[in-house]
Amino acid sequence: MNLALQINTILFSFLFGIFFSFFLSLNEKYIYSENKIKKILITFLFVMINVLLYFIFLKKINNGIFHPYSFLLIFIGFFVGEKLQKVLKKNLKSKFQQKSKLK
Repeated sequence: MNLALQINTILFSFLFGIFFSFFLSLNEKYIYSENKIKKILITFLFVMINVLLYFIFLKKINNGIFHPYSFLLIFIGFFVGEKLQKVLKKNLKSKFQQKSKLK
């Protein structure tokens, strides 16, 4: 695999980790629900959809070749996405508080 293809794979894996982090936070209410059947079904669908999406796009990028560094970059992207969410929530919360003080 040439260098450009490896860089594309690395970037995609990193961005997919960020996407996965945001998608997980959006579905958190359903994944951690009280109903066990709903919880199992939603978790299974969530994982399957994300895995299929990853491999569909990976197939388009580099014919579906998965390297160990791809897995590592997904994890790094996930943690970066978590940090981004915390910063965004903090900034949005402070903006809303400033607007409510002005009224």
